[in-house]
Amino acid sequence: MNQTSTQSAILLIHCKDRPGIVVAITDFIFNNGGNILNLDQHVDAEHQMFFMRVEWDLQKFTLALENIGKEFEASVAARFGMQWHLHFSSDEPRMALFVSKLPHCFYDILSRYEAGEWQVDIPLIISNHNDMASVAERFGIDYFHLPVDKDNKQEQEAKQLELLKSYKIDFIVLARYMQILSENFIAQYPQRIINIHHSFLPAFPGGRPYHSAYERGVKIIGATSHYVTAELDAGPIIEQDVVHVSHKDTVGDMVRKGRDLEKIVLARAIWHQLNHSLLVCENRTVVFD
Repeated sequence: MNQTSTQSAILLIHCKDRPGIVVAITDFIFNNGGNILNLDQHVDAEHQMFFMRVEWDLQKFTLALENIGKEFEASVAARFGMQWHLHFSSDEPRMALFVSKLPHCFYDILSRYEAGEWQVDIPLIISNHNDMASVAERFGIDYFHLPVDKDNKQEQEAKQLELLKSYKIDFIVLARYMQILSENFIAQYPQRIINIHHSFLPAFPGGRPYHSAYERGVKIIGATSHYVTAELDAGPIIEQDVVHVSHKDTVGDMVRKGRDLEKIVLARAIWHQLNHSLLVCENRTVVFD
C-alpha cells in the first residue's frame, strides 16, 4: 500500500444516539494507527439521532484502503446500527453539468474548474439547447445536445442516463437546467443531483418571479441549492443565502443580484459535495463546517 502523509480517510456516520459511539469510532482509528485530523459531531435531541464526520491521516494507518470499510462495519458500525459512507481525499469525483440557456452558473462552475479550485473532473455536459456548445469546446468537455419536449422526454432521459453511465458520472449539477427530471431519472442518482434556484418559492412561482417580487416590494432576495427529489423543489437543502434589496432596485437590479447569489450558493453546495461534508437523514441535511 503506497500512502502519503497527505492522504486521508473520511467517514460520514449517522445512527440512533446512544452512549459509547464516539469512543468506539475514535478507538477504531487509534488502534489501527490513524491520527484524527478533523472531527465534527451533532446530536439531534428531538429525534435522538447521532451524526458525525471524522477525517484521519492514513500515513501510518495499518489497514489497507480496501479493508477499512469492512473492518469498520464488523468492529463498530454493526454494533451501533450505523449508516456510513467512507471516502478518501485522493478521490476525484466525476461531475456532469446539465444546462439550458442561462449561462451565469455554468460559466462560474467552469471558471472555478479551470482555476483548479476543486478536485473534480467534468467530462460531460448535457443540454436541451445548443447555446453552450462552443463554451464546452473551449474547455475540452464533451457536449451533448438533447432537446426535450413532452413527446420525447422518456427517450431523451434514457439517452442521458446512458451517457452518465458511459462517462462513469458520480454526481450531477443542474446549472440552471430548465427541465423537470422524471422520478425514474432521479431514482438513479439519489442525493447525487444538485439544483439551484431563487428563494422566492413558493411565494412567487412561475417564469417571472423577480417581477412579482418587485411588485410586492420585497426587501430580500435569495438563492437555494438542494438535492433533487421526485417532489419538485422540495429536496434536502444544502446551502442558502440572501441579499438585501430596496425600493431603489429595479427588476434588472434584482435579477443581477439574484444571479450573482445563485452562483455563490451553488458553488458552496458543490464544495460541500466534494468535501464530503453532507449527511442526509429523512429530508434534511446535516452540513459539517
